[in-house]
Amino acid sequence: MGFIKEFKEFISRGNVMDLAVGVIIGGAFSAIVTSLNEDIITPILGIFGGTDFSDLTVKLGSSETAPVLSYGNFITAVLNFLITALVIFCMIKAINKAQSQFKKPEAPAAPTTKICPYCKSEIALDATRCPHCTSELKK
Repeated sequence: MGFIKEFKEFISRGNVMDLAVGVIIGGAFSAIVTSLNEDIITPILGIFGGTDFSDLTVKLGSSETAPVLSYGNFITAVLNFLITALVIFCMIKAINKAQSQFKKPEAPAAPTTKICPYCKSEIALDATRCPHCTSELKK
């Protein structure tokens, strides 16, 4: 029974729900990035010498049933990954810049130490006697 209780606690945490939302949004975002790659960026790159590498293959042998190494598909997948990574990088950079404009500056932390007026050592703020020179401190 303890395992089921632990699982319920785990699944009801906010992190798991955030992860689920992230996966769903990531799936929807994937369609946008795929469309950006296939419908916008690839045709623009096609102007500069073509980007269809899917025909690049190497036949590993001389018989008709010899395996074929389709390295062109791999090159296309790597290019799509790099384009996707660039788009995500630019989006994250823009989001971080926008968030920093709306972020309130943090208040400085209250001091926790003070300087002993006699020996100039750093001591606790609520100290009544300096641990270094043993001088009695005024409140």
